[in-house]
Amino acid sequence: MNRRKNLWGFLLIGPQLIGLLIFSLIPLGYALWLSFTDWNGFGSSNFVGLSNYIEQFTNPDFGKAIVNTVYYMILVVPIGIALALILAVALNKVKGKEFYRVFFFMPVVTSSVSVGIIFMWILNGDFGILNQMLEKIGIDGPHWLTDTKWVIPSIALLSIWWGLGYNMVIFLAGLQGISRSYYEAAEIDGANTFQRFRHITLPLLTPTTFFVTIMTIISSFQVFDQAFVMTNGGPAKASYTMVFHIYDQAFVDFTMGKSAAAAMILFVVILTFTLIQFKLQDRWVHYGQ
Repeated sequence: MNRRKNLWGFLLIGPQLIGLLIFSLIPLGYALWLSFTDWNGFGSSNFVGLSNYIEQFTNPDFGKAIVNTVYYMILVVPIGIALALILAVALNKVKGKEFYRVFFFMPVVTSSVSVGIIFMWILNGDFGILNQMLEKIGIDGPHWLTDTKWVIPSIALLSIWWGLGYNMVIFLAGLQGISRSYYEAAEIDGANTFQRFRHITLPLLTPTTFFVTIMTIISSFQVFDQAFVMTNGGPAKASYTMVFHIYDQAFVDFTMGKSAAAAMILFVVILTFTLIQFKLQDRWVHYGQ
């Protein structure tokens, strides 16, 4: 009986394991090998050791990409998570929250190219809707996508709006898993709304917050579509991100080895941030409900 159950278990997870092997682990291993070669996408390749990695750390474009990506992450992660949490708390007890859940989730399933093109019109410095609205209240809006100071915040604005529905749905699921008895006991003790939120909602929601934080950080480091569609990395590479750098080296310069090296560095950076979060989770994540 146990053998039969184990067999069925392996059969059910088999497709997922095969997919993980074919589409994730093997490509990851091949990319690691390419990072030590000078392959240009055609013909044979030669082993060059660590020269591709050394070249990345001495390449000013790679340094620029790291700075831009970290700046983007600093904007997107805290603001996006805070807005999603506030929105989830606001909708948790509203009638017809299923409708609002679908409404706010719609941008998540919208094509990144479509969203980018729409925001190009909204953020246009000359005739964009946003600047027209700011002008009505006496504010002279900047050229969002052509000003080096505003281009990363503009892309971050798009990403926060785009991912708001996904994070909100995750937070709603976490809120619905908190027992009502905690709030009833706090009300009897005289706790107000803010005190209940601070001492009950936030602590019991930390596992959900931990998950959302990890996923948002990972997606922030992988930003590409928005910058590619809206600014093509400009102006003056002010929106040149790490994935954009990987793309440029692979499909513009055809230096696949250098591109793979940059991708491996990005992999290590994401892994490091994720491990740090897992290391710190014991200090702020509370699983007991």
